[in-house]
Amino acid sequence: MSEARLQLLRQRIREVPDFPKQGILFRDITPLLADVEALRTAIQLMAEALDAESVQAVVGIESRGFMFGAALADKLGVGFVPVRKPGKLPAATYRAEYDLEYGSDAVEIHQDALRPGDRVVVVDDLIATGGTAQATADLVRQCGAEVAAFVFLIHLVALQGIEKLAPTRVITILDY
Repeated sequence: MSEARLQLLRQRIREVPDFPKQGILFRDITPLLADVEALRTAIQLMAEALDAESVQAVVGIESRGFMFGAALADKLGVGFVPVRKPGKLPAATYRAEYDLEYGSDAVEIHQDALRPGDRVVVVDDLIATGGTAQATADLVRQCGAEVAAFVFLIHLVALQGIEKLAPTRVITILDY
């Protein structure tokens, strides 16, 4: 990854202090999404990092993972599978719950979204604590498939979410 390409991405990520609550520094990717060169660069860097992986699908986590995941799937020449919040998918689903700072949440995948033995890449915009990514990996396994790698645009290093995903390969583009 060239430093110039990484710098382009960093310049397009807006820092918003005290959002969504006091003390949080939010990394806003909407300026990156609005800049075609930056968006293409982000997808290209993700694809380059996966160059040696043979996968049958890209699984994107609601909602920002859809934007990166669908574009990455197109770049890799494979299908895209959405993982959604409960009640959003119309056919039979598998469900995985995960803990939040206060309480819990869940994600779902269509039961027929992946074939047994498929190798997939799980994509999201950001990894923080890793709970949603870990739950998504559980969904992939419920389908009989395996996670070949996780790919995130942003890694919030201090929150140590990557450790929850071991031993699976984790690719991050920008570390904060």
